[in-house]
Amino acid sequence: MQSKGLYPPSNGVDEQLISKIVEHEGIKRFAYTDTLGYVSVGIGRCLDAKKGKGLSVDECFYLLANDIKDLKSELGKFDWYNKQNYVRQGALIEMAFNLGVNGLINFKKMIVCLDGGNFESAAKEMADSTWATQIGINRLKDLQSRIRLGYYA
Repeated sequence: MQSKGLYPPSNGVDEQLISKIVEHEGIKRFAYTDTLGYVSVGIGRCLDAKKGKGLSVDECFYLLANDIKDLKSELGKFDWYNKQNYVRQGALIEMAFNLGVNGLINFKKMIVCLDGGNFESAAKEMADSTWATQIGINRLKDLQSRIRLGYYA
């Protein structure tokens, strides 16, 4: 008979090991500076380029997928968002990803235009902001195009 803990579990995840690491490292949802001065996050994940592992590409896409899912849920509470087609919703999600939902809903004139189906004016309202100067002209034009046309150009 095998004693618990002498052999790794067949699924490759050692739950006792995970439990011990979490017990000692803690879980921190926001970036913090560890005891050696390195920026870390989560369960002791060092993000510093000189010492740490950072995030894998898969982890980056996993985080992005979770963020998009959360934004869809948050924006789905608004009728003006739900009225839009898939591509326009995507542009609004991208804006919310960059600005936060609270930042997006401050684009009140744009939202009124979207709600009324006036996409040309909505696209113009996007440009009438400090945000538009911060994201770069190519990104702005791409987002405006998706709002204006409702498809990827």
